[in-house]
Amino acid sequence: MAEDRAPKTRSAAVALVRGLSTRPDNFGSGFRRAQPYESDPTEWAVLDEDCVWQRRPLPRTALASLTRRFTLPGSGGKGPVQVSLTVTVHQDTLAARRDMAVSLGEALRCPDQRLNATDRVRGLYSRADPFGEARNGVTDDDLIESGKYLVDGVRGALPFDWFKYRLGPVTVAATDRVGAGHTAEEATKIASEVAQGVAYTAAEIDQLGGNGAGGTGTKSHPGTRAGDGTEAAR
Repeated sequence: MAEDRAPKTRSAAVALVRGLSTRPDNFGSGFRRAQPYESDPTEWAVLDEDCVWQRRPLPRTALASLTRRFTLPGSGGKGPVQVSLTVTVHQDTLAARRDMAVSLGEALRCPDQRLNATDRVRGLYSRADPFGEARNGVTDDDLIESGKYLVDGVRGALPFDWFKYRLGPVTVAATDRVGAGHTAEEATKIASEVAQGVAYTAAEIDQLGGNGAGGTGTKSHPGTRAGDGTEAAR
């Protein structure tokens, strides 16, 4: 997505993010839209000084940011899987690069983060793949975070993954929160499928940018956990 092909106004940016054809089954069989499904595109998630995620109005450096939420209902003693996908159109490529840098630093600043009133993550670990290295085939920069997901009142820690890609001035981010009862192998498979779903959206943006991506451009490492487990107010 070269800057000369990217939206220049807030209304055009909102039209772009809302026009993306993200499907629930992009993330694996059985996923469906969650409720609420879409966020307000004039807001985005901000990690505050106390390491708590908050919804805030967009800064002047961002034109639109839309989060769509999906769920794989629980069954057979296995808890639900929650996926959030966020696409943000920044004012320019420099603003998007700065946003990626901020995201990379947040895991260092806040390895333990509060997602909402009941959910939190701990032990976050970041990995970045800049342009020219082991990045996704259609993106300029990749960021992966891994950690553990905890829910107040529920025993045990669960897998948490966060993927974030940049295509020029556009960023695509997704989280997955795996419910209790899934094996480590199942959680790894879920992470891989979510990464594939993010790549589908990245490929669509690549095509809108006039680059004609021939496929999803996935790479080998998105589904591989860093350590023992790998937007969206998250």
